[in-house]
Amino acid sequence: MANYNRIVLVGNLTRDPQLKYLPSQMAVVEFGMAVNHKFKTRDGQERDEVLFIDCSCFGKGAEIINTYCQKGKQLLVEGRLKYDTWEDKQGGGKRSKHTVVVDNFQFLGGREGGGGGGAPQTSSYDDAGGDAAAQRSAPPRPAQQRPPQQGRPPQGRPAPQQPPPQGEAPYGEEQQFSEDDIPF
Repeated sequence: MANYNRIVLVGNLTRDPQLKYLPSQMAVVEFGMAVNHKFKTRDGQERDEVLFIDCSCFGKGAEIINTYCQKGKQLLVEGRLKYDTWEDKQGGGKRSKHTVVVDNFQFLGGREGGGGGGAPQTSSYDDAGGDAAAQRSAPPRPAQQRPPQQGRPPQGRPAPQQPPPQGEAPYGEEQQFSEDDIPF
């Protein structure tokens, strides 16, 4: 039987991230998130349910979260659930909790103190591939040269448009525009 352990959450940090280092010098950051769920009850009353979730992230991602996140910052995280159990030192018996081990994350919302306006800014990190924002800003790789094909253009791409010859209108004779057709 196949197993699948994946979780995606969008929420706000409930506290500032806490960065620690393992004996192997790997960075680990722990932070809490609050995720809201709004719904209507059968009698039409709106309810808001809040989940508080502990998260941890390792390696370069941990350092990035520690540097750029603070309490209240909106964050999208993707990872897996981990179940921890321990014996309470004060005689409280066995304790347990679920945590999210973050593999990928994305900052949501704009920068604090920024100018505001415009579309929300995002930046993302993928544990497997590194900083996705840096990968997007890298110069494009040159395309492989292929011999030209005879006949129709490759699928998925429109045929290249040839510019009209000099002195010829870019539209056919049948398209004539009046002053009322122009919206500005």
